[in-house]
Amino acid sequence: MLLSHLHRDHAHLPSLRLLDTPLRVLAPRGAGPWLRRTGFRDVQELEPGAATEVGGVEVLAVPAHHESRRNPVGGARAEPIGFVLSAEQRVYFAGDTDLFDEMAELRPLDLALMPVAGWGPKLGPGHLDPERAARAVEMLQPRVAVPIHWGTLHPPWARLGAWFSDPLHAFAAQVAELAPDVDVRVISPGDSVELSA
Repeated sequence: MLLSHLHRDHAHLPSLRLLDTPLRVLAPRGAGPWLRRTGFRDVQELEPGAATEVGGVEVLAVPAHHESRRNPVGGARAEPIGFVLSAEQRVYFAGDTDLFDEMAELRPLDLALMPVAGWGPKLGPGHLDPERAARAVEMLQPRVAVPIHWGTLHPPWARLGAWFSDPLHAFAAQVAELAPDVDVRVISPGDSVELSA
């Protein structure tokens, strides 16, 4: 499991407990004690620039610009990261992040999994909205971009609306303008994307 950071919409305890705990977890530095308390034993902490191998795939931790605390006050703290997976193809999983200049250095990429919204109607700092995510794609120049982090989790008090369902359309339109050679593929949760060589 690639865990980019400890925020509840990424490290949701009830969901994590559904997974097989002998599972290997790659997580940011500082996340290990919290993950071990929740039952995960095979935890490897990574910081930006560190790499490991999983089944013949190199997994490189890369920077992410996002809040590091699990809770607003106190609690576990781990500096968020993204991941670049390299084998026959190169895949970037951004986690949650804001734009940062070094994104362009992650190229070449075959696939970029780009967050395009938040888990509520308003985005705080350290997130990409559809336009900023499209600017990231312009910097990254992947062959394929898949919008993620939209239309799944939401706070129980939030009324669903355009903020929940529309970010992917705005993202696709912006990418068409800024990086027209990038193939944007929208998938539903649980679906997959196949990349040709």
